[in-house]
Amino acid sequence: MEPMTRRDLLKGIGAATVGAAVWLTLRHRGDASSNPPRKRVLRIAHLTDIHVQPEGNAARGFIDCLKTVHELPERPDLILNGGDFVMDVFAQNEQRAKTLFDLWQRILAEHCEIPVRHCIGNHDVWGWDRSRSGCTGNEPRYGKKWVMELYGLERPYYSFEQAGWKFIVLDGTFPKGNDYTARLDDEQFEWLKAELQRTPETTPVLVLSHMPIVSACAMFDGENEKSGDWVIPGAWVHIDARRIVELFYRHKNVKLCLSGHLHLLERVVYNGVTYICDGAVSGAWWRGNYHQTPPGWGLIDLYADGSFEHEYRSFPYPAPTEG
Repeated sequence: MEPMTRRDLLKGIGAATVGAAVWLTLRHRGDASSNPPRKRVLRIAHLTDIHVQPEGNAARGFIDCLKTVHELPERPDLILNGGDFVMDVFAQNEQRAKTLFDLWQRILAEHCEIPVRHCIGNHDVWGWDRSRSGCTGNEPRYGKKWVMELYGLERPYYSFEQAGWKFIVLDGTFPKGNDYTARLDDEQFEWLKAELQRTPETTPVLVLSHMPIVSACAMFDGENEKSGDWVIPGAWVHIDARRIVELFYRHKNVKLCLSGHLHLLERVVYNGVTYICDGAVSGAWWRGNYHQTPPGWGLIDLYADGSFEHEYRSFPYPAPTEG
């Protein structure tokens, strides 16, 4: 989410105390088999909304989070980066963007031994807010080009298979004036349809997006009821959720959708699909809890029968700093 427009919400947030790694709010078992034992085929760490920057405690906090993930007795096989890995390049000039991207790459190179798959968040897109970034739109690495270059991506959405599961990584950030909205364009939606069509019905599917496709906690991120009706901005949750949900309904092997963006923790089950929005590694942008959600990350175990388990975990979060 956009810290420039939500930063005022953080002024009243006290310094939250978050201890060493412990189990937190949510432990969920999805579609558990009635004939145990199941075979776990993959363990995943879902780290989203890290918002790393050189100022304050962000770099130290991210390193401590990675340390916690690596020191698990059963280390994850894969890290899913859910997007917004840097504080912001959407509204920043080229030098600031380079500083943030370089810091991110350096921390990963020095502190991460686990393979990482990446999803692009809105804050990872360079310069779209031209009024603040000073970009013209003609820069060679403008928009998503820079982050795609960092990740070696030919396009900002993709799929892969691992351990008998199909992973679909979506790109939901699209321009709306000087800002953005959460949706898929028609080309990506047709690609998604084709990906699901070609996937065998026996292959379970996990979908990773930055913005939630389906969400309840978006109702409480801000005062969205002030008008007398619930009003959820299209930049917070996929505005095209209806057609995505209808597509998933036709493919019963879509089991789990992971997202972040809202910095809030929730689980919604709709039409047999579980939508989990994990809280942010950064919490309230490195100032403690965001509303009722502590800083943390998701630990997901995937099983051969298409079931999964999810836990939300904390890490030694550094003391919040001012500024």
